[in-house]
Formats: sequence, structure tokens, C-alpha cells
Amino acid sequence: MRIEVTRDVFRLAQVFTISRGSRTEAKVLTVTVRDGDLAGWGECVPYARYDETLESVEAEIASLPADVTRARLQELLRAGAARNAVDCALWDLEAKRAGKRAWELAGLTAPGPEITAYTLSLDTPEAMMAQAAKNAFRPLLKIKLGTPDDMPRLEAVRRGAPASKIIVDANEGWSAEVYADLAPHLVRLGVALVEQPLPAGQDDALIGMARPVPVCADESCHDRASLPALKGKYDVVNIKLDKTGGLTEALALRAAALAEGYDVMVGCMVGSSLAMAPAVLVAQGALVTDLDGPLLLAEDRAQPLRFDSAGVHPSEPALWG
Repeated sequence: MRIEVTRDVFRLAQVFTISRGSRTEAKVLTVTVRDGDLAGWGECVPYARYDETLESVEAEIASLPADVTRARLQELLRAGAARNAVDCALWDLEAKRAGKRAWELAGLTAPGPEITAYTLSLDTPEAMMAQAAKNAFRPLLKIKLGTPDDMPRLEAVRRGAPASKIIVDANEGWSAEVYADLAPHLVRLGVALVEQPLPAGQDDALIGMARPVPVCADESCHDRASLPALKGKYDVVNIKLDKTGGLTEALALRAAALAEGYDVMVGCMVGSSLAMAPAVLVAQGALVTDLDGPLLLAEDRAQPLRFDSAGVHPSEPALWG
């Protein structure tokens, strides 16, 4: 076997802004694992929030032996973007070797489409209302917030999309005081879920705090080792393959989280259909699916995922798995 890494850039359909900053393109790493005439591939998005860069993730991947297995990979690399791309590429390669789909190899039932959230990036209330109105036909909207001045934005989105289900992602941008003040308004405006209201290192403040709207751990939850610290703080965990380090750990985290009584959300970084394809398997039956990365792009892989009124569909073999 041999492992190859390439850098790919996908233009975004429009500027995408969260509380940490803005971007106009998605920079990803594509990993191809070749074995004779067969090749499996996967994608990751290095994320500065987790001290990852394109260079650091490439170096992690370059440290691997060419004959690495999925089991060995879990020991050699930490949970994160590098392990994700290689893990997913190995799943794809194994499926091609076996002449089966990845979901069959994982012992899962045949996957179907899942309704996915569509993300409205952080902007002025007027711009966010316009975004909401343009996407009011979508059943589930996700709003990027996380500033001390979010109520006008939330009110504007609700006016723009009165019938859509809304979830909110604060991206660690609120304090305990801000969240407590906003909570009753979230209920009033029909918000169904709040993602990571407080910084990951300061979320002990959620213990004992009323949670009238379910609270989801994102930056506070990476893999199964994260679960003990979430007790009493969160109701839902957001599983992202770039955090878990691939499909292998993502499936294990889903099983462990459900066993401990958490609901599951399956999310993504802003990447292409290749990054979303394995996550669709994890998203089956999830409380919330948030795999809209390709919908935010101006360009995608040659064999993209299909999105329609039924949601995001499982990948065809030509894309992955």
C-alpha cells in the first residue's frame, strides 16, 4: 500500500462567517490509500480551533507506515483531522476489496436519506433575515450566533422563516450570564437545540443551570474519552468525524453516547461531499443531522452527494464506501 495526500480548495457559494471569523473557501486534505489497482479515499478539514494546520496534519499522515490498518491507526494517531482522512480512506479501500458497501462492513442496516440542517452564517439582522427568507422552504435552519448582541439576529431569522425548525450554534461565544438571559427567548422563538453556548473549558457553569432547550456539546466532545466530563452539562453530543478521527471512532462514540442517555447530532466542518459521505452512516436516526457542507460550496467533487426534499442521501460507490 501507499498513502498519498493532496491539498484541495473549494470555493464557497458566499462568505461564511462564525463568531471566530470569516472564510471564502474550504481548504481540505484528500488522502488516497492505494493497494494495487484499488484506491480508497477520504477527506479532512484541519481546524485551527484544535491547533491543526494543513502542514501539521500532512506531517501526521506522513508519519504513518504504508501498511497501516484501521485498528493500528487508532493507536498511532490522536483523534483529529489526520486520522479521519486516513480512517475513511481505509474504510473505502476495504469496501472495494470486499466488493461490499462500507455500511455492510460496519454491520449497519442500509442507510437512507436524512433531513439536514442548512446553516445561515453570522451577519447583520437584516442580512440574516434575507438569508432565512431565501431558505424558508428548508425544514431545518441552523443559525450561527455567539456575540453579546444576538437577540435581534434570532428575531430576524424567525421573521424570515416562520415555519422552519431552528437550531442555534453559539460556537463558544456566550458567557453563562448571556446564555441564562437568552434561554427564555430561545423557548419563545421555538429554538429546538443550542450548540456549545459556553467555551469548552468553562462549561462547568452549565451544571445545575436550567436547560429549557436541549444543549449540545460540540467543542466539548471529541471522542468517547470526552463523555465523562459532559455529565450534568449537556443533553446531546455533536459527532464530527474530523473530531473523532474517522468513522471507526464516530460509530463507537455514537453507540457509547446513546447508551449513556445522550441524544446524537452529527455535524461537519465546511468540506466537500467526500467528507460528508461516511458521516451519513453515523447520522442514521440521529436527533439532528447537520451535513450541509456541500450546500455551502460553489463547487464539489465529481460525484457529489444528492440533496433533495428528503435530505442528504447516502453516497454512491463512485464517491465513497
